[in-house]
Amino acid sequence: MKRIRLLLRLLTIQRVLVRHGLDEFISSTHLYRPLKYLFYLSPAVWFSRSERSKPRGVRIREALEELGPIFVKFGQSLSTRQDLLPPDIGIELAKLQDKVPPFSSEQALEIVAQAYKRPAEEVFAGFQPEALAAASIAQVHRARLHSGEDVVVKILRPNVREHIERDLEVMYAIAKLAYRYWSDGWRLRPVELVEEYEMTVLNELDLMREAANAAQLRRNFSGSNQIYVPEVYWDFCRPDAMVMEFIEGIPISDMDALRDAGTNIPLLAENGVEIFFTQVFRDNFFHADMHPGNIFVDVSDPDNPRYAAIDFGIVGTLDDKDRRYLAENFLAFFERDYNRVARLHVDSGWVPPDTRVAELESAVRTVCEPIFNKPLKDISFGNVLLQLFKAARQFDVRIQPQLMLLQKTLVNIEGLGREMYPELDLWETAQPVLKRWMTEQSGPVATAKRVRADLPDVRYVMQHLPAAARRLVGQVLEPPKSGAPAKPEDDYPHRIRRYTGMSGAAVLLSGAILIGLAAEPQWLGRIMAVTGLLMLWMGRPRQRDSR
Repeated sequence: MKRIRLLLRLLTIQRVLVRHGLDEFISSTHLYRPLKYLFYLSPAVWFSRSERSKPRGVRIREALEELGPIFVKFGQSLSTRQDLLPPDIGIELAKLQDKVPPFSSEQALEIVAQAYKRPAEEVFAGFQPEALAAASIAQVHRARLHSGEDVVVKILRPNVREHIERDLEVMYAIAKLAYRYWSDGWRLRPVELVEEYEMTVLNELDLMREAANAAQLRRNFSGSNQIYVPEVYWDFCRPDAMVMEFIEGIPISDMDALRDAGTNIPLLAENGVEIFFTQVFRDNFFHADMHPGNIFVDVSDPDNPRYAAIDFGIVGTLDDKDRRYLAENFLAFFERDYNRVARLHVDSGWVPPDTRVAELESAVRTVCEPIFNKPLKDISFGNVLLQLFKAARQFDVRIQPQLMLLQKTLVNIEGLGREMYPELDLWETAQPVLKRWMTEQSGPVATAKRVRADLPDVRYVMQHLPAAARRLVGQVLEPPKSGAPAKPEDDYPHRIRRYTGMSGAAVLLSGAILIGLAAEPQWLGRIMAVTGLLMLWMGRPRQRDSR
């Protein structure tokens, strides 16, 4: 049954592409290419001449809209890179950011009534049935609370979960075929990428989770003069509906309006880069859906403009190891230390351990050196990405699925920067933020925070250590009881070895604690760990002792 459903969906995709005159996509992807001609026999194609006669960009946008949420989100991601798209396609795909056709007012009122178990006119003092904006998964409506606050109500599209799960099946099928038959499949890990994407997109369907994400981001940037996050009204939040503060601002994509308002565009662009790196490295919690439809600008003070973000369904986090490796990679890259970049890739396991560092260093230098000290407008990132992909194939670099959201967000940020202020020096803006974070991670303040976090465990160990040590020392030093038969383990050399081994275990544990806390100086913990291992080896039982 599942295979039949999958086949029907693939045929539907092909039918939509043919109906919108996108036959070349079928031919280039080999997607049931022979069946293309069968669709020419369908009356739906005969009477779709008006669809096929539309401009190319319009046909692509409308096809993505018809195919559903997954395809709309794909178009949104593409739209952030106008520099890599033909102008006619880029302009049309940009409409997917906040101009997706909404569902009807009747359906919206019905969904609100189901979410709150009572009609919208009872829940709110005022509710506009016409959508304020619509996107791939949800749409928003203006409303007013009985307490007087102007808010927006976000509700999910009808049957959106079923549509997404259906298309995830298609993505899994294609990913498994790619892994099995594509020579680069094992390295690009397509199935794991789809798994990561599935977790992300299904999380978007829980609006209580989105409300929690918004609250966390608001707390992280409380008092910031760079970005504002609207307030969440928790009493009105449900899994399929949420209510947030209504904010006003100029869409980030409306550059003409920003310039007319006298906005400090260079500062705005620099702040955008700093906000991104602050979210990733300081907070380890970043907005991962930063396409232009989700970002506005408050220009009440044009010399010090402030971002206002919405739509927090997708956020990203990294584990500590990946975050530190990324920061070190960025810094090494900014400082043109390509040997360090190569060694970090080996240490992190992103390339095979037998990779020759010198060759990887040379490949990275060849790709990256030409782009330094150039503004965004003079950098062909499409060419850079192509060269990096070739280098990745040469050295068997494995894709890291857990970094997918970060890479997607980086692409969005770079695309926004190119649109806003092409003269932006990305490296010069990001480097101080990363250096500050690295300093904070290895400084006394960070060590104190880690010690405070581990204080309950440390307190427990310290409370029980004296008694345990006293028992161990007593066992080692106490002479045999008078009249008791002598045991081999009671001889003096054996007791000394046992004492040495126990002491080694204590020294090893102490060194491990210092390493785990990243305490300064860092070499002390390593020396203690090595010393403890040596003492354990010296205190090991001899063959005669174990008889």
